[in-house]
Amino acid sequence: MKFKVTRSHLRGEITIPASKSHTIRAIAIATMAEGESTLFRPLVSADALSCVDAGREMGAVIQTGKDYIIKGIGGKPIPACKSIQVGNSGTTLRIFTALAALGDQKILFDGDDSIRQRPMMPLLSALERLGAITESTNGKCPLSIQGPIRGGKTIVEGISSQFLSALLLACPLADSDTEIHVENLNEKPYVEITLDWLKLQGIKFEHRGLDWFRIQGRQQYKAFHRSIPADFSTATFALIAAAITGDEISIRGLDFSDSQGDKLVFTHLEKMGVLIKHTDNGVLVKGGSLNGIDIDMNATPDALPALAVAGCFAKGQTRLLNVPQARLKECDRIAAMTAELKKMGADIKELPDGMVIQQSRLKATRVHGWNDHRIVMALTLAGMFIDGETIVDTAEAAGVTYPGFRDDFTALGGHIEEIINNK
Repeated sequence: MKFKVTRSHLRGEITIPASKSHTIRAIAIATMAEGESTLFRPLVSADALSCVDAGREMGAVIQTGKDYIIKGIGGKPIPACKSIQVGNSGTTLRIFTALAALGDQKILFDGDDSIRQRPMMPLLSALERLGAITESTNGKCPLSIQGPIRGGKTIVEGISSQFLSALLLACPLADSDTEIHVENLNEKPYVEITLDWLKLQGIKFEHRGLDWFRIQGRQQYKAFHRSIPADFSTATFALIAAAITGDEISIRGLDFSDSQGDKLVFTHLEKMGVLIKHTDNGVLVKGGSLNGIDIDMNATPDALPALAVAGCFAKGQTRLLNVPQARLKECDRIAAMTAELKKMGADIKELPDGMVIQQSRLKATRVHGWNDHRIVMALTLAGMFIDGETIVDTAEAAGVTYPGFRDDFTALGGHIEEIINNK
């Protein structure tokens, strides 16, 4: 599928769907818990449903709909089969690989072409030090793992925060205490989200910053009933849409006390000149004249595609820095956004850990979405604010985290038409 996008004027209210990060952690904990949990208003997307499938394959009974009802397995995997397909969900892959290591059966993991490019060796090595047996020809999917992990000492490389989050979620259920040493951690707010879930569960652990953890073994997860917080990563697109156009958009559903790192994007945009007002009904965003700034992106890697678009409309120079992990997402997002924005006429230069963007006059053209939901949505944003028709391919990828993207932005006034690939 493709999106055909033309110049749009956006105005109105938008309610942000649930957080992917929270939804996947909630499904994982409910899967391993004793008893029946309810996730109220979770994210319903391709990635979330891949996680639901993984939970079912681990032995949980899961009903989906507006809410998810999950009957857990009480701490030990009871695989329904010996193979788990995670689709495009890297978070599901990392977390459920670690949870599978709590059992004594060999379980295979695989996914789509993008998943087969995502590194796994730091997590596999950390789990091997705790007693797991792993197999992979290149440190990526397809892979297998067999436990049980028994606790002990391990080291994990933090190029992706998901490696540490996976260990933190699995190790409380191991037979003995676990000590984790963390090296070069990126994306720290995502670990804070994981720790928030552990605290809600009453899990006992010690830590020094985010570099060292001691987790007590033989603990249990309890059934819970919780509404899933809205997703700041998704809110980034409405925020930046208002910033670029100068239009006024009210963004509803966000909790700024949540640990999600992408709430920092609101601070970044304020520094660039956007008016942001917190009200009883949400956050009122009104753009204007954007000014380029330097932004440390390490805590907010998912915002890179959309902020790269914002940089093209900002006066002067915008530098997106300190985000090497953006190359390890669904695609190499630094290279992908540089290539596609250049097609649109952007003055943009790729850095090893980010990009430098000059204010640019973009032109409509055909661009490649890289089968990456955030690339697709960012390029669609760009197309809404320039003359002519912009065609974005692999548009179906938006459904990975934001199935309602087109409908929500059309309701705001966006001109986004779905076209079939063979037309």
